[in-house]
Amino acid sequence: MKAEIITIGDEILIGQIVDTNSQWIGSELNKIGVSVYQITSIQDDQQHILNALKEAQERADIVIITGGLGPTKDDITKKTIAAFFNDTELIEYPEVIEHIKTLFAKVNHPFREIQKYQAQLPSKATLLKNNFGTAPGMWFFENNIVFVSLPGVPYEMKGLMTNEVLPRIQQQFQLPFIIHKTIMTYGQGESVIAEIIEDFENNLPSHIKLAYLPSFGRVRLRLTGKGNQKEALEKELEEKIKQLYQLLPDIITGLDDDHSLEKTIGDILTQKGKTLCTAESLTGGKIAATFVSEAGASAYFKGSFVTYTAEAKINLLGVSSETIKKNTVVSKEVALEMAKAAKEKLQTNFAIAVTGNAGPTTDHNDKSVGLVYIALITDEKTIVEEFNFGQPREKVINRTVSKSLEILRKELF
Repeated sequence: MKAEIITIGDEILIGQIVDTNSQWIGSELNKIGVSVYQITSIQDDQQHILNALKEAQERADIVIITGGLGPTKDDITKKTIAAFFNDTELIEYPEVIEHIKTLFAKVNHPFREIQKYQAQLPSKATLLKNNFGTAPGMWFFENNIVFVSLPGVPYEMKGLMTNEVLPRIQQQFQLPFIIHKTIMTYGQGESVIAEIIEDFENNLPSHIKLAYLPSFGRVRLRLTGKGNQKEALEKELEEKIKQLYQLLPDIITGLDDDHSLEKTIGDILTQKGKTLCTAESLTGGKIAATFVSEAGASAYFKGSFVTYTAEAKINLLGVSSETIKKNTVVSKEVALEMAKAAKEKLQTNFAIAVTGNAGPTTDHNDKSVGLVYIALITDEKTIVEEFNFGQPREKVINRTVSKSLEILRKELF
């Protein structure tokens, strides 16, 4: 089954709000075996809406529209959909009026005649009860295509999708199973991974697809299987995952977001009864934030020093002013002193320290933008590595965070 999502609203197109509705709807449809093939955002304009509906019906089995169902003049979705279906008759639903009055009474808000418009639906529409708001949803079935119109308010839309739309779709159509399995990797770019698993990818059956989802220092490999037999599909995907583990044994951290690199590190530290701290300059606490975003981080993460300036490095960590004067703050010597001081002050088994030039300027030193030093001190050894992550600033910071975690994980295995 192919679905298309159409979001209506000028506020989306001008960047006033972010369209989170489409993301959520797409995820929920996928869970029941419906594939979203296109997402379209359009303005509150009748002709644009009509054009979008006409185009969508030519390529989709299910069309879901969000937004534009309010009682004000700028909310034109209902009238436009009625025009699309050549439906000039509106039916008023007394139960919707009573529902609106009840909602308004709870917040001491007066009921006005304009609200009755929300209780009026095109005659071809099936009423979808909105338990959380005033605008009901609408379900149309024309020429074997389902059209659904929902309010744009996220919690209202979600309630209608969960209680009304998804069950109706499952009743209307015989749906396949769509199963996603995402493998988390670190430390290699997608081009390197693609070269290693080229034969694996070329030999995948047509009903299993592989997608590369890269980010800074990490690549997620998503296997998507589609079929009518759930157990057989699950078994087939498990076999493909085993093959990937054999091909990429050193860089896979686990499956799905529950096995992110930071969680893997945290689990290992907890199992070994070891502790960690950080001393950060250019990353401004982002390495620490990455660890503490995981539940249970207090079992192994003891704290962080954010020393963004030379003065902070000297006053908080006791980095030697002579070391800074001789080598500048962007140096392996300073990174090592930062890590050593943090480890001693917080009495941990591991300490990570980072210092570098994130840009766009070099902050009064002669080191190039993108140059970063990462130091790791353990109970047994001292490591410091130099990197040049280039530009822009965001890339330098994010790659520093990812590389720091990568260096730590290697020491834990």
